[in-house]
Amino acid sequence: MALIYEATLVPGKLDLLQAWLPRQEWSAGTDVDRLEKVGTYRFDDPEGEVGVEAFLLRGGGGPMLHLALTYRAAPLPVAEEHLVGVMQHSVLGTRWVYDADADPVWASTLATAVLTGGSEAELVLDADGSREPLESTVTVRGSGTPGTPVPAVTEVSCHDEGPHTRISAPGLELSVVHVVGSPVPAGATLTGRWAGGSSGVLAIAELAG
Repeated sequence: MALIYEATLVPGKLDLLQAWLPRQEWSAGTDVDRLEKVGTYRFDDPEGEVGVEAFLLRGGGGPMLHLALTYRAAPLPVAEEHLVGVMQHSVLGTRWVYDADADPVWASTLATAVLTGGSEAELVLDADGSREPLESTVTVRGSGTPGTPVPAVTEVSCHDEGPHTRISAPGLELSVVHVVGSPVPAGATLTGRWAGGSSGVLAIAELAG
């Protein structure tokens, strides 16, 4: 379960992304001044410490983009170059926002969903202590098999490969599809569906020897 607070964010998430996206080669063709959110989905951090949220975005007539952010209460060591920004959350306080491809929590939750046939987290809105379920605007499903062992992820390395980012961890290789619809490598897949019945492969995962 992902707990979503009714809160004010300064700066807002799209504001952070408008400043960060132009520095990503895979975002070419995106008009960040017309950036709009198509939908989002979340995964649960088993430790309950890190927020994990993935976005589908469009900007002008550019391609559909897929990316993820992680939200932390303190800086992530050795990830300074992957910091998207710092924002103030009216409920949780200061949050450090990272490109999730460099965060072990995203790699772990993504790999688990892909390899075990998992899905997005259930969303619950907390508004002044009152909680109610929210419907996700993007649903995802892994193609793997329930019960598949997934290696623990404590550190990752990542690098861009055209429209994808390759994430490596001991015993695990992932490819995050940033430009939806681009060719994907072989492996177990995470497929997303969003408004209008559209769908696409959003990530690939493989167990490595």
